[in-house]
Amino acid sequence: MKHCKGEKEYHIALGKGDVGRYVILPGDPGRVPVIASFLDKSEKVAENREYTTYVGETGGIKVAVTSTGIGCPSAAICLEELIKIGADTFIRVGTAGSLQRHVSLGDLVIPTGAIREEGTTRQYIPLSYPAVPDLDVTVALRDAALKLGHKCHTGICHCKDAFYIEGDMEIPIKEYNEMLWKCWQRANVLATSMEDAALFVVSSIRKVRSAEVLAIIGLTWDDAPIVKKVGIEEAIRTTIEAIRILDGQDAARKADAASAKKGKKK
Repeated sequence: MKHCKGEKEYHIALGKGDVGRYVILPGDPGRVPVIASFLDKSEKVAENREYTTYVGETGGIKVAVTSTGIGCPSAAICLEELIKIGADTFIRVGTAGSLQRHVSLGDLVIPTGAIREEGTTRQYIPLSYPAVPDLDVTVALRDAALKLGHKCHTGICHCKDAFYIEGDMEIPIKEYNEMLWKCWQRANVLATSMEDAALFVVSSIRKVRSAEVLAIIGLTWDDAPIVKKVGIEEAIRTTIEAIRILDGQDAARKADAASAKKGKKK
C-alpha cells in the first residue's frame, strides 16, 4: 500500500520522523510501557490495533518500543511499516518455551537462526532460504548479556504459528507433531516461540538489521509451555545495553570512514 507524504502507516499509525533507527519489539502491547520505563523521557506516540508505540532515549539515543502482537503475520506487518518510516535496527524482546533441559526458567536465549515452521515467510521466499538474525546485533546482545551477568544461550530456535498443539491428543496430526518435537530436541534446538522467523527473513530481504533475545518462561520439553514469567527484566536490560553497544560501534565506523576519506584527500 502506497502512502502520501506525511501520512501515517495504516496499521502502526506512525509516520516518518516518529521513531529513530532503533526499535525494540515485544509481542504484548502491555509490555510496551514496561520496556519504556527503562528509557529516559519516554512517552506514548501511537496506539492502533495490536500496535502500541512509545518513544524514549537511552544515553541520548532515540529508541522506540512497538508491540507486534502474537505471531508472524502481525509481526511482519509491523516490521514492514516501521522500515517504511525509517527504522533499520530491530531487537525483539520475547518469551519462549525451552526445548532443552539445560535451558532453564529465567535463562536468556539469543537465537542464531530460526526453524521456519510457520506460514508467513513462505509467502516471501522458499523454505530453502534460512531465517538468520543480523550478526552484529546478535553479538551485541550476547556481549550485553555477559556484561550484565545474565545467563544466556545462543543457538537455533523454533518458530511456529499454533500455540495449543503439543500434547493435544485430539489434533489430527498429533503423531507427526510429536515426531517433529522429538526431532527438534535431538537436534539441540533451544527454544520455541512465534515471531522470530518473520523478523529475520523480512529483515534480511529488506536489508535492515534484526535480532532477538528470549526470556524462558516455559518448559516445552516437559509439556509446560508457560510456567512462570521470569527473565523478562533481564532481557529488557540486555536489549538496551546492546543498543548502546551498537550505537557506539556505528559511531566508531563512521569516524573511521571519515578519517580514511580525509587521509585520501591529502
